[in-house]
Amino acid sequence: MDHNNEYTVFYADDDPEDLDFFCEVTDSLAKDVSVVTHENGEKLLAALDNPPPQPVVVFLDLNMPGFNGFEVLKRVRSNEAFSNLPVVIFSTSSDEASIERSRELGANFYVTKSSHFPTLKKSIEHTLNIDWSSFKPNPENFVYAA
Repeated sequence: MDHNNEYTVFYADDDPEDLDFFCEVTDSLAKDVSVVTHENGEKLLAALDNPPPQPVVVFLDLNMPGFNGFEVLKRVRSNEAFSNLPVVIFSTSSDEASIERSRELGANFYVTKSSHFPTLKKSIEHTLNIDWSSFKPNPENFVYAA
C-alpha cells in the first residue's frame, strides 16, 4: 500500500466509541494511515466538498441519525467528483437486505464491524490493502470474509 506515504481515510459513525476503536486499530497497523473521523454523514459530505484532505477510501456506518449511510452513499455516488472514490460500508448489520442495498447503491465493499480487536484489525487491514484501481465488486467478493 504505497500511496506516497499519505493514505487518508475518512470514517463516518455517530458512535464515539466506534470512532475511537477504529482509530485505535488503525494506529496499531504497520502502515501509515491518517484517519479523519466524522460524527455524522452531513459532516462527512461537507469534508468531501472542502478538501484538503482528500480521502483514498471512505468507511461509512449505515445506522446514523440525519443522513444514514445509504443516503450518504447515494449523495457521494451522485457527485461526479467522487464517482471513483472507494466507499466501504462498515456496519454492525450483516443482513442480506442491507448488504444488497449497499451494493446496488454503489458501495465498493462491505465489512461487518467486530468488537474483537484482532478480528477488527484483520478486516481493516485487509480492506486498506485492496487495490481499488482494479477491484470490481461483485456478489462473491463484496463482503469481507473473516
